[in-house]
Amino acid sequence: MKTMDAFDHSAIIFGNQIDRKTIKKANKGKKKYIKKFGDDSSIAYHLSAVPIAALKEMGVKNLVIDKDADRPLELPSNALIVGNIRMGFGHYRISMAIASCAKALGYEPYWFDLASFEATGSKMIRAQNDLYSLASRISQKSRLFNHFFWEPLNSEGFRKITYNAADQRNSELLVPLFHDFPKDVPYVATHVWPSQGAVHAGLTHVVNAIPDNWPMGLHLSEGAIHVVQTPFAYYGYKMLNGMDKKPLKPMKDGDLYEVGHYVDDELVKNVAADSMGRIERAERKRPVRVLATVGGAGAGSKNFANMVRHLLPRIEKGEVTMLINFGDHKDMYEYLCKNVEGYKKAAVTHFEEYEESRKWVDEFAFKDIPGIHCFYHHDIFEAVYMTNLLMRVSDWMVTKPSELVFYPIPKIFMRHIGGHEVYGGIHGREVGDAIWECEDDKTLANMLDTLIEDRSHIVYMSRLIMKRKEEGLYNGGYEAVRLAIKGK
Repeated sequence: MKTMDAFDHSAIIFGNQIDRKTIKKANKGKKKYIKKFGDDSSIAYHLSAVPIAALKEMGVKNLVIDKDADRPLELPSNALIVGNIRMGFGHYRISMAIASCAKALGYEPYWFDLASFEATGSKMIRAQNDLYSLASRISQKSRLFNHFFWEPLNSEGFRKITYNAADQRNSELLVPLFHDFPKDVPYVATHVWPSQGAVHAGLTHVVNAIPDNWPMGLHLSEGAIHVVQTPFAYYGYKMLNGMDKKPLKPMKDGDLYEVGHYVDDELVKNVAADSMGRIERAERKRPVRVLATVGGAGAGSKNFANMVRHLLPRIEKGEVTMLINFGDHKDMYEYLCKNVEGYKKAAVTHFEEYEESRKWVDEFAFKDIPGIHCFYHHDIFEAVYMTNLLMRVSDWMVTKPSELVFYPIPKIFMRHIGGHEVYGGIHGREVGDAIWECEDDKTLANMLDTLIEDRSHIVYMSRLIMKRKEEGLYNGGYEAVRLAIKGK
């Protein structure tokens, strides 16, 4: 089976001609993956749908390859596909937001992780993701690597429009996975590869939900409707700013929309209640609840150790309750046990039993429970969504300025990982629901002390978050779904 849109998206990108050398390199890269992982372009993969237990309230079903099926999957008339890949936790988290909003608007969301299959395109994605995760971890251990390679690659290397040419060619390998989908099914992609693959497969209602605030050629998927979360990103993508040494032809009307932040329906509709809870705890001088999240790559162990070490005296005095979602990185918990004196004694573990973890969060919403509470779930959906649950009962969230920049909770930013994240941090502090990025552990420690001792910051940010909600800032997930339903 070989379905391919007639237009060559590697040779011409939004009317901009790509040089022959880049095209030749892109063709060579695709051939390399076919040689390594095989050519499955003639295979018609059939799918089946399996409920995702951790996301049962959303009614999300996971699409998996069904080797016994002899006919295409039959989707309901109100189906919406969320195309994604696991790359860290960010793209999964945004996918959950889209699925949640789709459910709220009356659609049945289907989870389509293109990296999860045993297909040529899936193996290509995993190979690239393994390199990205490795480099991300190295960047936290080597300042030279970070300064001379990782930062420039993330801020400028991925920015070039020529980078998009290679991705467009490689994403043609994903086409066989789209065999079962009606061409007009609403489809929202939370990473560019699932978007490009859908366009190559001939789907007509594709939305490319761009995750970052720093405009990069990497995220272009011509043929899809592009959506971004901020005006800064809108202007940058509209004019393809900085994506080539020479001025480029801009994106056309109808190709790009600024929709607001992608946030889950259950978080958006509870903004007022959750914000008032923070204000009430601050005014009554109840223990400050600090949520820290470990990213999908599991990087930053020393930073976490220093933060916990600094907060431990306040935790022991009952001034602070700390919540740590380790995601699916139990090794980070073990690292803290070995390297932070007193940590293991203060830590209460909530491991693997997801429903018990949910019940604990429900209890904690109305009752102060001291100590350090540690969450770990091997299941990726449980691991990611646990942070969503903990956000609602926390006062501050400590995170790098990643996809969590856009969520309606007061935030303290650790140092970024990758230069593209810098502009998410800038957006957070301009919106007003985040403190600026802390460059090192000492700065972060001082910031935590200030915000724990002066509760007025929680009150101010919480009121501002409620105001932003009324302005529609957190409606990006709903708008992305509506655009997919409408199509071009």
